[in-house]
Amino acid sequence: PKRVAIIGGGEGATLREVLKHNTVEEAVMIEIDEGVVELSQEHLPQWQDCSSIAHHEKAAEWCFDDERVNAKFEDAMAYFIDNFSNDKEQEEAAYDIIIMDALDPNDDIEFAVELYTSDTYIQSLYNALTVDGILVVQVGEVPYQNSPADETGRFANRSTMKEKLEEVGFESLHIYEEAHSGFMAPWSTLVAFRDTQTRENWYRNDAEIELQLQKRILRSKSGSSSLRYFDGATMSSYQLPSSAFETVHCRQEEAPRYCDKTEWIGKAVVDETNNTTAYNPVVERHVRDSLHSREYALHNIHGWKEVLLN
Repeated sequence: PKRVAIIGGGEGATLREVLKHNTVEEAVMIEIDEGVVELSQEHLPQWQDCSSIAHHEKAAEWCFDDERVNAKFEDAMAYFIDNFSNDKEQEEAAYDIIIMDALDPNDDIEFAVELYTSDTYIQSLYNALTVDGILVVQVGEVPYQNSPADETGRFANRSTMKEKLEEVGFESLHIYEEAHSGFMAPWSTLVAFRDTQTRENWYRNDAEIELQLQKRILRSKSGSSSLRYFDGATMSSYQLPSSAFETVHCRQEEAPRYCDKTEWIGKAVVDETNNTTAYNPVVERHVRDSLHSREYALHNIHGWKEVLLN
């Protein structure tokens, strides 16, 4: 990615990780409250510390001094709607990646609800991406096996956002979890691909990922990787959603037929899968096992029908 947008993230940690990629030419951070940056600089300085890569061209000790950073202290929703709405000519260049590091989907305040459910805003995010762009959204705490369906529990906004992302045109949605976020529980992240072809990269094997990291990630002063927790093996653990997300998905009021494991043998599951949606952790977890990762990634939803029948 060359151009990356960060929604929120004023504490600086997301920006710090983005700047470790040597392909990034501009990182635009849209944070509504400049005070968050200042407060974090005082009390969470390590989150804004880019000293490990400061010896590289354009980089700096303090992440916000990096020449690639364009910090905008304004309402991110208004920024995207004003610049990328359907009925206005695009005023800003499109982004390769947009990362939404804002309020949690279960926060019971009006602005948080709007971030995850506004039709106009979600459409503007889609419009703001390049044709093979990717939207990354932190979507809150990982469910437990006994959690209710998102649509009926505390994470109704998470469920609504998945539906609206599909409605505006995202062809493939995926959720993974990470336990190194520094919270009290593992955290989940939603990745939305504008096109299915782009998702092929998600399923590269460990060796391919390590090669890309060697080429792309800026080295620390000691010559080691500037990444602390991520490598090819870690990426492999992200490639399939957890069984808890599968369980919660199947607790919908009208659960899809493919949630019944007895339906996995025979044409019934094929017919149901052909009419499935961009977000489908059940199909993702069980069909992918029988396919080569690249082959799986390249088969869109309708392509799965042919694969299962053969």
